[in-house]
Amino acid sequence: MSVFMISQLLIVIAICFDLMSFQFKQKRMIVTCLSVSVLLTSIHFALLAQWTAAALMLLAAVRYIVTIFSYSKRLMFLFLAANLVLTVVTFGGLTSLFSFAGGSLQTIASFSKSDQRLRQIMMVGISFWLVNHVLAGSPMAVMMESLFIGSNLVGYYRFYGMKLSS
Repeated sequence: MSVFMISQLLIVIAICFDLMSFQFKQKRMIVTCLSVSVLLTSIHFALLAQWTAAALMLLAAVRYIVTIFSYSKRLMFLFLAANLVLTVVTFGGLTSLFSFAGGSLQTIASFSKSDQRLRQIMMVGISFWLVNHVLAGSPMAVMMESLFIGSNLVGYYRFYGMKLSS
């Protein structure tokens, strides 16, 4: 099996965790599923030599675990700074910028105390990752983010109806 096919298989597994994540109401369950998903996605990007995305996803796995225990704004700023450093060190062009934007928005989202706010900001961050995946040429990652947005919207509707903010 080729490296590319292995990378795509890892995304299929990550998709399962993504789809589950936003069907939970408790933030703890959401971010636990997300941490597994982004760890698999990090390996996926390493196999594709997309180093910024791989590094930011690995950092995101750690970040999600940290946010189970803390909402500290200091930690949020530490993770945002780490996003910037990793992006500069691994910079590879336009995909790095989209990875950085998506990772930074998802960092802000994951430190939200409210699952509703987490969902709202996460959807914007997902959009940047979706563009990154298109540019990186990973069809399964594009599908993953598309399903992730859909799952997030379904979960949002289930728990909050059509209300857009609170």
